Amino acid sequence: MRIMHVCAPAHVGGLERVVQGLAIGQREAGHDVRVLAIIEEGTDLSAFAEPLEEADVRLDAARIGARSYLAERRIVREALTDQGAQVLHSHGYRPDLLHAGAARRRGVATVSTLHGSSRMGGASHVFEWLQERALRRFDAVVAVSKPLENALAEVGVPTSVIHMIPNAWTPPSRPVAREAARERLGAEAEAPLIAFVGRLIPIKGCDVFVEALARLKAVGWRAVVIGDGPEKEALGELAAANGLGDRVRFLGAVPSAARYFSGVDLFVLSSRSEGTPMVLLEAMGAGVCPVVTRVGGVPDLISSHERGWVVPPENPEALASALDEALGDPGRRTEIGARCREAAEGEFGMAEWIRRHDVAYRSALARRRGSA
Repeated sequence: MRIMHVCAPAHVGGLERVVQGLAIGQREAGHDVRVLAIIEEGTDLSAFAEPLEEADVRLDAARIGARSYLAERRIVREALTDQGAQVLHSHGYRPDLLHAGAARRRGVATVSTLHGSSRMGGASHVFEWLQERALRRFDAVVAVSKPLENALAEVGVPTSVIHMIPNAWTPPSRPVAREAARERLGAEAEAPLIAFVGRLIPIKGCDVFVEALARLKAVGWRAVVIGDGPEKEALGELAAANGLGDRVRFLGAVPSAARYFSGVDLFVLSSRSEGTPMVLLEAMGAGVCPVVTRVGGVPDLISSHERGWVVPPENPEALASALDEALGDPGRRTEIGARCREAAEGEFGMAEWIRRHDVAYRSALARRRGSA
């Protein structure tokens, strides 16, 4: 198939890693794959581009103004024609809203992945509301978790076009050995290292993580927060107010952060809402023991205590209790990490992920041909 992925990447988060993984896996499966990145002038695309370039996936960057919607539409139309694309797979509300209609008029099947909601409020809330309604006209919509599948049906997306496909583990290129990874993360030689990795916005719950650290009874640990966002300064102040200044480091954005997971002993996901988070799959693939909140598709990855600790969201006391238990039992952490790695390589591996997307694409193509 001739497949074009369209997205508007910023920092490399879950959405961007899905695009990278899909494009690379689809090219390896023999498809003609192209990625079109819509970015503003001055945006550094190197972290997004590097894995694609290494895998010889064609990446085109359309550098436009913030509201140059007509120019953006023209660029996408020309790219669809140039490739002879059969499938347009859009990621995020901006490409969903701007480009699906033009693709359909050209007989191109339209597919979108609902990765989740940022719940940032303001204009993004309006755009997400519009996106939900636009998805009713798509030929296929991929939900990355069962709760998102249910949410799509509730807003009127026909169940016949919804495909529930959890995300897969995409191994990082050039993983770093443990000693070098710990040096990069600023970890002390013997101290167990706890990591939070994600965008610093309310829905990711880094404040819950910091509050939990302040309640830990265990000693000798260190923690890192990897990621950037509008809450960074407030989170640093929260950590200082709780006396954590010497035990928690805010590292900001770390390109290809999954390469350094070998240096981490405990991975924490304290989100208030999720789809199926790629970062959790990356931690599992690195054999890191997870402590996570019971949101979205997260419990389906962890399967209760067999692959980690699962606690309620918005509950720093429960999170602290789970972390204390995990910190106090290194042997169990190691066993859980091994089970997580096995699940990432098998149950959540790339081959089945790509196959299920192929099924969704063929369904979308049949639907588009039927409506012609």
